[in-house]
Amino acid sequence: MTTPSNIDPATIQAYRETHFCVESAPPITLQVGQKNEALAALHRDEGVVSSAFITAWNPYSRRCSDEDNAKRQEALSHELRQLGLKFVDGLGQHPTDHWGEPSLLVLGISLEAAMALGERYEQNAIVWCGAEAVPELVLLR
Repeated sequence: MTTPSNIDPATIQAYRETHFCVESAPPITLQVGQKNEALAALHRDEGVVSSAFITAWNPYSRRCSDEDNAKRQEALSHELRQLGLKFVDGLGQHPTDHWGEPSLLVLGISLEAAMALGERYEQNAIVWCGAEAVPELVLLR
């Protein structure tokens, strides 16, 4: 989705280039704008029509300590369990950078709920995967 944003264009471009790796069996790598048949199969297997790739790391792209980030990610995991949502661990990593952000692929979540979570955990964006299994970058600010 393209909307006006307060996010630096270079950051948005980096998000578009990032590989969103889902630690399923077998692993799945999502890329914005590219239909993913393995994701479509995971959706079918789990009985869902959508998912979202979300992290709680580094609010608004400000680097935090690993300890703070781990606490934020655990809070997100806890909230998802409280909501009864199933999720799979993942990692968002730019192909030219060895550093990545632990993330979660949340299965069966609505776009509105995914955006609300991203906003609550102070993220610039989430990756939304609808019924077509084409990951979309959704900017939140």
